[in-house]
Amino acid sequence: MKSVSFNRIHQSLEYLAPLGHIRYRAHFGGYSLSIDDTVFAMVADGELYLRACEESAPYHAARQAPLLSFQKRGRSVSLNYYFVDESLWRDRPLLLQLSSQSLAAARDEKLQRDNQHRLKDLPNLSFQLELLLCEAGVKDEKTLRILGAKVCWLRLRQMNKQLGIKVLFALEGAIIGLHEAALPALKRQELIDWYNELSDKKSRER
Repeated sequence: MKSVSFNRIHQSLEYLAPLGHIRYRAHFGGYSLSIDDTVFAMVADGELYLRACEESAPYHAARQAPLLSFQKRGRSVSLNYYFVDESLWRDRPLLLQLSSQSLAAARDEKLQRDNQHRLKDLPNLSFQLELLLCEAGVKDEKTLRILGAKVCWLRLRQMNKQLGIKVLFALEGAIIGLHEAALPALKRQELIDWYNELSDKKSRER
């Protein structure tokens, strides 16, 4: 089966050469095809599968092209890559067009992913704090900014009653892009007042 896959890989390299320099490597029990480190197709069991995208949806929906699947821990897992049948191989212009769409969509997705910072990459946020935020439902920078430092801190406080004001400063600094020690005086005082008011309210409730 390995030799059959290599035959298909070399056929793919020939047919899709206008897209650019294609590399292949072992991936998910098959082989991924990529250009500039962007994977847009897979070869498995001697067959080619193209990355599904919005532009190609009408084609593979009309053909009812099966998705690539593999076994993981005893169950079948489908990947977002659709089967290239022999009729499509015979239509080289269409195959090239669909492959180009797959590559463009993969590049767009990669660009969006690269532009998203992990929480731990923001000022003041450690890997441990990133894990805690994820547990609290704050899994990305966008959510952190939408909720704000106070709401995020309250979510963390529900999981750790010992959480102090230093984490509140850290969250605010992460949002505005500053080290916690460099927070503007007015913002720092606002957070202190809010924290003290909250602490006083908790004390009265006891």
